[in-house]
Amino acid sequence: MTPLTPLAFAALDLLNEAPMHPYEMFQTMVHRQQERNVKVRPGTLYHQVGRLAELGFAEVVGTDRDGNRPERTTYTITDAGRAALADGLRGMVAEPADEYPQFHLALSVVENLSRTEAVDAVRARVVALEQERDDYDAAVGRVHAKQLAERYWLDVSYVRAMLTAQIEWLSTTVDRIESGDLTWDGPAVPADTPTNSKEPTR
Repeated sequence: MTPLTPLAFAALDLLNEAPMHPYEMFQTMVHRQQERNVKVRPGTLYHQVGRLAELGFAEVVGTDRDGNRPERTTYTITDAGRAALADGLRGMVAEPADEYPQFHLALSVVENLSRTEAVDAVRARVVALEQERDDYDAAVGRVHAKQLAERYWLDVSYVRAMLTAQIEWLSTTVDRIESGDLTWDGPAVPADTPTNSKEPTR
Protein backbone atom coordinates (compact mmCIF):
# COMPACT_ATOMS: atom_id res chain seq x y z
CA MET A 1 0.00 0.00 0.00
CA THR A 2 1.38 3.39 -1.02
CA PRO A 3 1.95 5.54 2.11
CA LEU A 4 -0.11 8.72 2.17
CA THR A 5 0.99 12.13 3.39
CA PRO A 6 -1.05 13.56 6.28
CA LEU A 7 -2.65 16.07 3.89
CA ALA A 8 -3.56 13.37 1.36
CA PHE A 9 -5.04 11.32 4.18
CA ALA A 10 -7.14 14.30 5.32
CA ALA A 11 -8.26 14.83 1.71
CA LEU A 12 -9.39 11.20 1.43
CA ASP A 13 -11.36 11.64 4.63
CA LEU A 14 -13.24 14.59 3.10
CA LEU A 15 -13.89 12.78 -0.18
CA ASN A 16 -15.31 9.89 1.83
CA GLU A 17 -17.93 12.34 3.13
CA ALA A 18 -18.98 13.66 -0.27
CA PRO A 19 -17.61 14.53 -3.74
CA MET A 20 -15.77 17.87 -3.63
CA HIS A 21 -13.47 20.02 -5.69
CA PRO A 22 -10.10 20.90 -4.12
CA TYR A 23 -10.98 24.49 -3.29
CA GLU A 24 -14.13 23.33 -1.49
CA MET A 25 -11.94 20.83 0.40
CA PHE A 26 -9.57 23.62 1.38
CA GLN A 27 -12.43 25.81 2.62
CA THR A 28 -13.83 22.91 4.65
CA MET A 29 -10.46 22.20 6.25
CA VAL A 30 -10.03 25.86 7.20
CA HIS A 31 -13.57 26.03 8.59
CA ARG A 32 -12.92 22.93 10.69
CA GLN A 33 -9.55 24.33 11.81
CA GLN A 34 -7.73 21.26 10.55
CA GLU A 35 -4.50 23.24 10.43
CA ARG A 36 -4.17 22.08 14.04
CA ASN A 37 -3.62 18.56 12.69
CA VAL A 38 -2.11 19.04 9.24
CA LYS A 39 -0.45 21.83 7.29
CA VAL A 40 -3.03 23.06 4.77
CA ARG A 41 -2.04 25.04 1.67
CA PRO A 42 -4.23 25.34 -1.47
CA GLY A 43 -1.46 24.54 -3.95
CA THR A 44 -0.25 21.53 -1.99
CA LEU A 45 -3.81 20.27 -1.56
CA TYR A 46 -4.46 20.47 -5.32
CA HIS A 47 -1.29 18.46 -5.89
CA GLN A 48 -2.24 15.85 -3.30
CA VAL A 49 -5.72 15.38 -4.78
CA GLY A 50 -4.17 14.93 -8.21
CA ARG A 51 -1.82 12.36 -6.74
CA LEU A 52 -4.74 10.50 -5.16
CA ALA A 53 -6.35 10.31 -8.61
CA GLU A 54 -3.11 8.96 -10.13
CA LEU A 55 -3.00 6.26 -7.45
CA GLY A 56 -6.60 5.28 -8.13
CA PHE A 57 -7.77 6.43 -4.71
CA ALA A 58 -9.95 9.22 -6.17
CA GLU A 59 -11.57 9.89 -9.51
CA VAL A 60 -13.08 12.81 -11.39
CA VAL A 61 -16.88 12.95 -11.39
CA GLY A 62 -17.45 16.30 -13.07
CA THR A 63 -16.33 19.82 -13.80
CA ASP A 64 -18.10 23.15 -13.48
CA ARG A 65 -17.44 26.84 -14.01
CA ASP A 66 -18.84 29.73 -11.97
CA GLY A 67 -18.85 32.87 -14.10
CA ASN A 68 -15.35 33.91 -15.11
CA ARG A 69 -13.70 31.78 -12.44
CA PRO A 70 -11.41 28.90 -13.46
CA GLU A 71 -13.02 25.57 -14.16
CA ARG A 72 -13.30 23.37 -11.06
CA THR A 73 -12.89 19.61 -11.11
CA THR A 74 -14.90 17.58 -8.60
CA TYR A 75 -13.47 14.34 -7.24
CA THR A 76 -14.90 11.42 -5.34
CA ILE A 77 -13.27 8.59 -3.41
CA THR A 78 -12.93 5.13 -5.02
CA ASP A 79 -13.18 1.71 -3.39
CA ALA A 80 -9.38 1.58 -3.42
CA GLY A 81 -9.35 4.96 -1.69
CA ARG A 82 -11.69 3.73 1.03
CA ALA A 83 -9.44 0.72 1.56
CA ALA A 84 -6.36 2.97 1.79
CA LEU A 85 -8.17 5.24 4.25
CA ALA A 86 -9.18 2.30 6.45
CA ASP A 87 -5.73 0.67 6.29
CA GLY A 88 -4.05 3.95 7.16
CA LEU A 89 -6.42 4.58 10.05
CA ARG A 90 -5.87 1.15 11.57
CA GLY A 91 -2.12 1.62 11.49
CA MET A 92 -2.13 5.19 12.77
CA VAL A 93 -4.41 4.34 15.70
CA ALA A 94 -2.86 1.02 16.70
CA GLU A 95 0.87 1.60 16.13
CA PRO A 96 2.73 4.34 18.06
CA ALA A 97 4.86 6.31 15.59
CA ASP A 98 8.34 7.73 16.13
CA GLU A 99 7.88 11.46 16.55
CA TYR A 100 10.45 14.07 17.46
CA PRO A 101 8.81 17.09 19.14
CA GLN A 102 11.34 19.85 19.77
CA PHE A 103 10.14 20.25 23.36
CA HIS A 104 11.29 16.73 24.20
CA LEU A 105 14.75 17.67 22.95
CA ALA A 106 14.65 20.90 24.95
CA LEU A 107 13.80 19.01 28.15
CA SER A 108 16.71 16.64 27.61
CA VAL A 109 19.19 19.55 27.62
CA VAL A 110 17.35 22.14 29.74
CA GLU A 111 20.05 21.92 32.43
CA ASN A 112 22.07 24.28 30.24
CA LEU A 113 19.80 27.08 31.48
CA SER A 114 20.22 28.59 34.91
CA ARG A 115 17.59 27.74 37.53
CA THR A 116 15.95 31.15 37.08
CA GLU A 117 15.94 30.88 33.28
CA ALA A 118 14.47 27.38 33.41
CA VAL A 119 11.75 28.45 35.86
CA ASP A 120 10.82 31.50 33.76
CA ALA A 121 10.73 29.50 30.53
CA VAL A 122 8.62 26.69 31.95
CA ARG A 123 6.17 29.09 33.60
CA ALA A 124 5.81 30.94 30.28
CA ARG A 125 5.04 27.62 28.59
CA VAL A 126 2.40 26.82 31.19
CA VAL A 127 0.67 30.15 30.50
CA ALA A 128 0.75 29.47 26.74
CA LEU A 129 -0.65 25.96 27.20
CA GLU A 130 -3.42 27.25 29.46
CA GLN A 131 -4.43 29.69 26.73
CA GLU A 132 -4.37 26.89 24.18
CA ARG A 133 -6.54 24.77 26.47
CA ASP A 134 -9.00 27.67 26.76
CA ASP A 135 -9.19 27.71 22.96
CA TYR A 136 -10.01 24.00 22.93
CA ASP A 137 -12.64 24.55 25.62
CA ALA A 138 -14.24 27.08 23.28
CA ALA A 139 -14.08 24.53 20.45
CA VAL A 140 -15.77 21.93 22.66
CA GLY A 141 -18.48 24.47 23.43
CA ARG A 142 -19.07 25.04 19.73
CA VAL A 143 -19.43 21.35 18.87
CA HIS A 144 -21.73 20.84 21.84
CA ALA A 145 -23.90 23.70 20.56
CA LYS A 146 -24.07 22.00 17.15
CA GLN A 147 -24.98 18.69 18.86
CA LEU A 148 -22.23 17.05 16.81
CA ALA A 149 -21.73 13.38 17.70
CA GLU A 150 -18.69 12.95 19.95
CA ARG A 151 -16.95 10.52 17.58
CA TYR A 152 -16.41 13.43 15.17
CA TRP A 153 -14.42 15.52 17.66
CA LEU A 154 -12.40 12.94 19.59
CA ASP A 155 -9.24 14.75 18.44
CA VAL A 156 -10.36 17.91 20.24
CA SER A 157 -11.15 15.95 23.41
CA TYR A 158 -7.80 14.12 23.21
CA VAL A 159 -5.71 17.26 22.71
CA ARG A 160 -7.45 18.99 25.61
CA ALA A 161 -6.70 16.03 27.88
CA MET A 162 -3.04 16.04 26.77
CA LEU A 163 -2.79 19.78 27.40
CA THR A 164 -4.17 19.31 30.92
CA ALA A 165 -1.64 16.55 31.62
CA GLN A 166 1.22 18.73 30.33
CA ILE A 167 0.12 21.71 32.40
CA GLU A 168 -0.09 19.59 35.56
CA TRP A 169 3.32 17.97 35.01
CA LEU A 170 5.04 21.23 34.10
CA SER A 171 3.49 23.10 37.04
CA THR A 172 4.62 20.42 39.49
CA THR A 173 8.09 20.24 37.96
CA VAL A 174 8.68 24.00 37.94
CA ASP A 175 7.56 24.20 41.58
CA ARG A 176 10.15 21.51 42.42
CA ILE A 177 12.87 23.39 40.55
CA GLU A 178 12.02 26.66 42.26
CA SER A 179 11.86 25.10 45.75
CA GLY A 180 15.14 23.22 45.31
CA ASP A 181 13.47 19.81 45.60
CA LEU A 182 14.71 19.19 42.05
CA THR A 183 18.40 20.09 42.32
CA TRP A 184 19.80 22.32 39.60
CA ASP A 185 23.47 22.64 40.50
CA GLY A 186 26.30 20.20 41.00
CA PRO A 187 27.37 17.06 39.11
CA ALA A 188 24.95 15.04 37.01
CA VAL A 189 25.70 11.91 39.06
CA PRO A 190 27.29 11.35 42.50
CA ALA A 191 31.10 11.39 42.48
CA ASP A 192 31.32 7.70 43.42
CA THR A 193 29.11 6.57 40.53
CA PRO A 194 31.24 4.75 37.90
CA THR A 195 29.99 6.75 34.91
CA ASN A 196 30.16 10.26 33.57
CA SER A 197 26.98 9.87 31.53
CA LYS A 198 23.56 11.14 32.47
CA GLU A 199 21.94 8.33 30.45
CA PRO A 200 19.40 6.53 32.67
CA THR A 201 20.06 2.92 33.64
CA ARG A 202 18.03 0.49 31.59
